[in-house]
Amino acid sequence: MQFGIFTVGDVTTDPTNGTTPTEHERIKAMVRIALKAEEVGLDVFATGEHHNPPFVPSSPTTMLGHIAAQTSKLILSTSTTLITTNDPVKIAEDFAMLQHLADGRVDLMMGRGNTGPVYPWFGQDIRQGIPLAIENYALLRRLWREDVVDWEGKFRTPLQGFTSTPRPLDGVPPFVWHGSIRSPEIAEQAAYYGDGFFANHIFWPTSHFQQLIRFYRQRFEHYGHGSADQAIVGLGGQAFIRPKSQDAWNEFRPYFDNAPVYGHGPSLEEFTEQTPLTVGSPQEVIDKTLTFREHFGDYQRQLFLMDHAGLPLKTVLEQLDLLGEHVIPVLRKELDALRPAHVPDAPTHESLKAAAAASASASVEASV
Repeated sequence: MQFGIFTVGDVTTDPTNGTTPTEHERIKAMVRIALKAEEVGLDVFATGEHHNPPFVPSSPTTMLGHIAAQTSKLILSTSTTLITTNDPVKIAEDFAMLQHLADGRVDLMMGRGNTGPVYPWFGQDIRQGIPLAIENYALLRRLWREDVVDWEGKFRTPLQGFTSTPRPLDGVPPFVWHGSIRSPEIAEQAAYYGDGFFANHIFWPTSHFQQLIRFYRQRFEHYGHGSADQAIVGLGGQAFIRPKSQDAWNEFRPYFDNAPVYGHGPSLEEFTEQTPLTVGSPQEVIDKTLTFREHFGDYQRQLFLMDHAGLPLKTVLEQLDLLGEHVIPVLRKELDALRPAHVPDAPTHESLKAAAAASASASVEASV
């Protein structure tokens, strides 16, 4: 089981004192948060991709490459990479380069994003979002798996005798998760290729994501990648932790009430009841997170959103200390003990490399 954090990289005013970090301060804070994640024993740091204020992570691989140079164990990922508005050729090149720099500690999450204007900014039509996601990803897979590609599609110029460089590290492309909050077509795409499916699982009720994940598992099995319970599932989560529950509620409430996404809407009490958001003690976070397995089955990756809504860096780092010391060790022990032996771990570069070597060896033996 992998545990980590993901960030959307928002620049938000702290409602308790009216201060707003500069873009420079927010970018540096995100790096500091990633380093802290490794320090406290988390497995994954994932950054979003945005091209509009008030967000700063417009170049995820630049940030992740910088973090790679300062870490040794942390898996570097995205949440998400915009498969619809990025050129698949550029994605193939950028993430293969990052693979080499990070010695394989790289995967990524494909998504369409939730900002409509980004499409025309990059010369695309939002009405073609699903077809773009399907076509662009099909090309990306070929670019990583074929040394020379001839290709023609609807949304970009043809390729003739094209080789993407550098080639993936050890000949093994980064593992791909497909992220979605509403689209069964994306769950179908993930299942078709045997990739991972990541349900953001933050803003909508559990029942909604249960349907998406159930559909993904069924289709994963349909395409012959394994049984439904062997499908590779990731979940988002959200928490604010203090040793005493009431202190957490009192401290987090002004941030929740004024958050750009959900502020001035449902009450904090209503939101925590209806969504995965947990505000309280470490044990309360543990108890609620353990219910995710009851709702969705055994899964491979749990990422928490911890650094949003104007929370100051000092507070976020304190949150990570509490998460790493008091929450994750218990969750890791409990969930690993419950997972059946036939349910796989989350793929890593080393496990994918070993599987590729075993497949090649089997092919050689079969041909003899």
